[in-house]
Amino acid sequence: MTNKNIHTVYNSDRHMWENKKEGLERPLSSHHKKDNALDKGEKIAEQKHVEHFIHGKDGKIQERNSYGNDPFPPKG
Repeated sequence: MTNKNIHTVYNSDRHMWENKKEGLERPLSSHHKKDNALDKGEKIAEQKHVEHFIHGKDGKIQERNSYGNDPFPPKG
């Protein structure tokens, strides 16, 4: 079974920043401040060895960080 990536997103209905695992409706954590959500999302992604996608309030991806088993040196 593959690990699912973590997304930090803004929930405009709840006015909260949430960390969600791909494929799950329910958030793993909810926060009033984006910085707190980012810290928690990073910790979850590091523990699971997956990618952490950071979204803006508009839903667009602003940043993407990988905590998986990336090859070194990278190809390309």
